This record gives sequence, structure tokens and C-alpha cells, in this order.
Amino acid sequence: MKHQFLRMALVLGLLSAIGPFAIDMYLPALPAIGVALQADVHAVQVSLMAFFISFAISQIVYGPASDIFGRKPPLYVGIALFVAGSIGCALAPDIVWLIAFRFVQGLGGGAPIVVPRAIVRDLHTGVEATKLMALLMLVFSVSPILAPLIGSLVIDAAGWRAIFWVITGIGTLGLLLTALALEETRPAEQRAQSDVASTLRAFALLFRDARFMGLTAVGAFGMASFFIYLANSSFVLIGHYGLTPRQYSLAFAVNAASFIGVSQFAGRLAAGYGLTRVVSVAVAGFALSMSALLAFNLAGIERLDVMIATLLLGFGFLGLVVPATSVMALDDHGEIAGAASALMGTLQLVMGTLVIAVMSIFVDGTARPMVAGIAVAAIVALGLTRMTLGGRRGGLPVSDAA
Repeated sequence: MKHQFLRMALVLGLLSAIGPFAIDMYLPALPAIGVALQADVHAVQVSLMAFFISFAISQIVYGPASDIFGRKPPLYVGIALFVAGSIGCALAPDIVWLIAFRFVQGLGGGAPIVVPRAIVRDLHTGVEATKLMALLMLVFSVSPILAPLIGSLVIDAAGWRAIFWVITGIGTLGLLLTALALEETRPAEQRAQSDVASTLRAFALLFRDARFMGLTAVGAFGMASFFIYLANSSFVLIGHYGLTPRQYSLAFAVNAASFIGVSQFAGRLAAGYGLTRVVSVAVAGFALSMSALLAFNLAGIERLDVMIATLLLGFGFLGLVVPATSVMALDDHGEIAGAASALMGTLQLVMGTLVIAVMSIFVDGTARPMVAGIAVAAIVALGLTRMTLGGRRGGLPVSDAA
């Protein structure tokens, strides 16, 4: 049983990493892409936002489709589209075409991020689901930890276009994993109860569920803070602090490792203290850490080691928030897990994209706009946690619906 648990975490984690790998791997190349395609910082960031937008929109389709047709067919369609978009990015002659193919890439990348979450809910609930989600994130961590480093090595060896050929290979591997290593977890009798009308009813139910929407919003602003770091860190660390792409990738990996490493304690902490208490304490720690980082910056303390250390602490707390809020939001909606996962993912990514768009207005080449944006997102997440969970100290029942 434990072997199957770990195997499922490995497969789902690798599938979930496909879309984020397309983000993280090309982060060190953003300045080089701007130079090569004669595009300014804002235009290059639009290529990132285009991916986020389509990544978000597509989830609202793939999630319900996985309820109606089963979990595997949407994966085939989405990953194939992702591969086609990746090839287009590799061949893009200018920034406009790059943005267009990034949009196509995102349309495909939504499937392998939303469907695995639904599969987790098919198999488990409560603490067991939190453990599986955390293990999935451990495998998923290959993207934020290794992707920027791999990207910098690929850039040095073959230029930025080669990154997208590597991503094409990763998408092809995802198709093979889906075909050979993933079993269908949505039985035909359950699919018979799902159609477009039931999907619309499911969305209406979810929008009326204050707990679902609140937990989704907490995760949204938590992830938005990380998206701010994604969109701005290469320009700040390379342009402002003078790091090389390889040094930047190592600095990025340190913070990503904190996010992923701490997440592995989520299941154990949830079993001992309850998911509600874990989320409440973790969000408070996250907001306090990010507020401290902003205070340091405003006080003139802009040392790189201070910023990285504080982000390390803050993203560690965020590593507890993300899997726990995802499990709590989906726990009461097993019959519509695909739709719930899709709506949660879409809302979180739309929020992240909007935050990046707003942040781009204030970009000035220094660390302050990035740091301020991260701190504000963390504080909003804290306020939403208090509104959603209130003063309750308990957690969800320790259950397992395997």
C-alpha cells in the first residue's frame, strides 16, 4: 500500500510539474530573450502573463471535462497542446509570436496541473490527502529547484531557444507517463452523472460555499506572492544585484527548496494539530516574515543575503499553507472534485496574473516593488484566513476515503 502511495505521488508530481517547468526553466532567460527579440522588460513579462492567463482559463475546462470523460482523456489533449505550443515558442521569430505560443502552451499546461489534484481527491481525504498532496509537491519541486539551474545551463550551452526544445521533451514524457503509468480513477458510473448542466450547478454551488471560496482566496494570495517573485526575481537578482544566470538559479532554488521542504511536514502537523490550526499559524508566520522583509527594505537594509534568508523563512511557512488549504477546500466536494479543483486553480492563477500585471506598473529595477508586493499579498492572505477560519482551533476530521 505504501509503495502504491509513493508511486502515485511520483507520477502525479511529475505530471503537475510540466506546466510550472515551462515557467521556472525560462526565468533565467528573460533578460536574454529581451535582448535577442529587442523587447523591453514589460513585453518580456507579458510572455509570462500570457502563459498564466491561458493556464488559468484552461483549468476551468479541463477540470469539469475530467469529471465527464474521466481523468486521462483531458491529460492527453492538454499535454499534446502543450507540446505544440512549446515547439512554437522555440521557433518564435519575435516577441509577439513568443507571447502567442506561450498562450497556446498555457492552454495545454492547465490539464496536468488540475487533473492530478482531482485524482488526489478521488483517492483520499483529510490527513491522508494532505500527505499525498505534500508528497506530490516534493516531486513537483523538481521544477522550482532544478528548472532554473537547468535553464541556465541550457542557455550557456545552446541559447534560450533550446530551453523550449527541452520543455517539448518534458511534455512528450508526460504523454508517456499518462499512457503507461496512470490508472483511471474516475469510474464510468460516476462519469454518467456528470454533464455540462451538472458542471454549471457545481460551479454555482462552489461560488456559494463561503468556506471553499475563502480557502481558495487564501491560497490565491499566498501563491500570488510567489508569482511576484517568479516574475521579478530574475530582473532584480541579475539586473540589480549583478548575479549571473547560474547564481540566480541557485538563489531561486534555495527559496523554492524551503517552500517544498517544509510542505513535507504538513501531513504530520495536520494529524497532530488539525488542518485549521496549521493553516492559521502558517499564514501568520508567512505574513510576519514578509512584513519584516519590507521593513528591512524601507529601513535601507537591502543586502541580498538578508532578503534571501527572510524569503527562505517566509516561503517555508507558505509551504504549509498551499497543500493544507487545497485539501480543506476540496474535502467537502468529492463528487465534483474536477470542477472544484478547476475553479480553485483558475481563481488562484487569475489572481496571480492580475497581481503581476499591477506589479509591473511599479517595476523600477530595484527590489522594493517586489518586496512590497510580496508583503501586501501575505498580509491580505492573513486577513482572509481570519475571516474564513475565524478563531476555530480544530481541524478537519482525520479521514481517508481511499
